[in-house]
Amino acid sequence: MKQTHLTQSFQLARERYASLGVDVERALKTLATIPISLHCWQGDDVGGFENFGGSLGNGLAVTGNHPGKARTPEELRADLEKALSFIPGKHRLNLHAFYGEFGGKKVDRDAIAPEHFKNWISWAKKNGLGLDFNPTCFSHPKAADGFTLSNANKGIRQFWIEHCIRSREIGAAMGQALGKTCVTNVWIPDGYKDTPADRNAPRARLAESLDAVFKKPLSPKFNLDAVEPKLFGIGSESYVVGSHEFYLGYAVSRKKLLTLDAGHYHPTEGIADKISSVLQFMPEILLHVSRGVRWDSDHVVVLNDDLLAIAREIVANGFEKRVHIGLDYFDASINRVAAWTIGTRNMIRALLSRCWSRRKNSKPPNVPVISPRGWRCRKKSNRCRSVRSGIFTANPKMFRSVKTG
Repeated sequence: MKQTHLTQSFQLARERYASLGVDVERALKTLATIPISLHCWQGDDVGGFENFGGSLGNGLAVTGNHPGKARTPEELRADLEKALSFIPGKHRLNLHAFYGEFGGKKVDRDAIAPEHFKNWISWAKKNGLGLDFNPTCFSHPKAADGFTLSNANKGIRQFWIEHCIRSREIGAAMGQALGKTCVTNVWIPDGYKDTPADRNAPRARLAESLDAVFKKPLSPKFNLDAVEPKLFGIGSESYVVGSHEFYLGYAVSRKKLLTLDAGHYHPTEGIADKISSVLQFMPEILLHVSRGVRWDSDHVVVLNDDLLAIAREIVANGFEKRVHIGLDYFDASINRVAAWTIGTRNMIRALLSRCWSRRKNSKPPNVPVISPRGWRCRKKSNRCRSVRSGIFTANPKMFRSVKTG
């Protein structure tokens, strides 16, 4: 379609929406203030650059073998640039610690430093992107038994504490270099496949380890800390140390961000209702937007009711500055650039649909709003009576007869 046709179509659409009380320019202006953090691990199937071709492990699995998997940082950045060319707006990139560039040297995770991410920082600055960060507490010999920060072995715990400390410092360096606050999110795979004899001790060790990780204060201008719960994982079906209740209490008491991952709860449990609940007690949260399908939590985001509900909670309540939005899924069965593009554009579409539903006035012009305690509708000889419900908005042209019951 020619640019002139697109412009004309937009002008007609804007006039039509204006007649319904929707300020299109205001909606687009609001949308432009909400960046989405794309997850780097979609581009190489959560492989990282520590040990190319190594196994994933710790309950994580990527299915599919579509050609085109990024093999180097340069290939991954090129794929990201291609995806971003299809995505409107300025956004962010979410990096895991094992995506550092180590120059062919063996650098263990308790020795990583900002210098290993200088190319990512330069690339982000060149493309006008912000960066977010994550310690990588999986796919490592010291995570082989399924426990990291809550491990019963003090030496192993200390290794992961040091890794997370260094990850926070890297996040702060990114935020300072780019002038855009970095959110550093801690997720660990720790848990048991079957019912443990002791549920308390691992959680006590985790709380102690996290306190050590966060002991050094960092400027919130450069880095914000987040902690991420999970209901279950492969190999931790019966018990997860970092449960929702654990991290909710920890985040509130230690003034950290709580991460709500759309795929980390029961398959029938959405995170939209949790947003306004937790924001009563903490200033900001992090979202990992994914799509769970039965037991699997990491499918490409589509525009469905769950996604629209998440977007509505953010926009309708004015939480745009308090909710950090990131994506988190990995699908190797389709083109990886397409997976980034589809998921991000659907998140943007969901937000836009909620932005234009926010009108200047609470009531749209010339449309009656009925708040029924119970209403009756008549159609020929049939009757129906509702239970108490919310607000019913009717178009006058379609509205025939509604009587208060």
